[in-house]
Amino acid sequence: MKKYLAEMVGTMVLVLLGCGTAVSLNCGSDTASVVGTAMAFGLAVIAMAYTIGGISGCHINPAITLGCLLTKRISGKDAAMYMLFQVIGAIIGSVILFALTSTDESLAGGTTTGANACGAHGIVAGCIAEIVLTCIFVLVVLGTTDSKVGAGSFAGLAIGLSLILIHLVGIHYTGTSVNPARSIGPALFEGGDALNQLPIFIIAPFVGAAIAAGIWKLIGPEDK
Repeated sequence: MKKYLAEMVGTMVLVLLGCGTAVSLNCGSDTASVVGTAMAFGLAVIAMAYTIGGISGCHINPAITLGCLLTKRISGKDAAMYMLFQVIGAIIGSVILFALTSTDESLAGGTTTGANACGAHGIVAGCIAEIVLTCIFVLVVLGTTDSKVGAGSFAGLAIGLSLILIHLVGIHYTGTSVNPARSIGPALFEGGDALNQLPIFIIAPFVGAAIAAGIWKLIGPEDK
């Protein structure tokens, strides 16, 4: 049970700090806000990797959990429970963020949750971005955490830094999800396009994760 709770706490922190930064900086309004938001998500992952990594592996992302399931690093039961508690954690983080921002007049007219939406760039571009970027992210996770060729104690750092890069690219198109839980929690409170387009931000990251698992099976070390 501890590993499930760890995933809940880790995902809550990711959503609260990452999306919270996006809201506070009015992400997308200028270059600095995009860079700041990207760094917030990456740093949150690094912090949680070294906090709960030894307990649960610090997936804090259903797409990563799916990648681990498809590469036989986690059981089906644990994968389902991880995803459930990740979503719960994302909702808790969104509740806290909504409570902080919903009465803030300085945020009037803007997002109060940092939710994802394809916006003016269209659904096709959004889907492509989420699939490709999630694939890259999950591939980094699978490679750096591999027991044979992974980065060992530096894995958390590599994963967090890669997430910064991914956000720098993806924020322009979707606000960057690459994480279904991170999208579900905020969308429930944001409504509008964020909620209407939520299936995109669940399906596309899962597709990207499955592709990453397939790639890793091709290029990763063989199991003996």
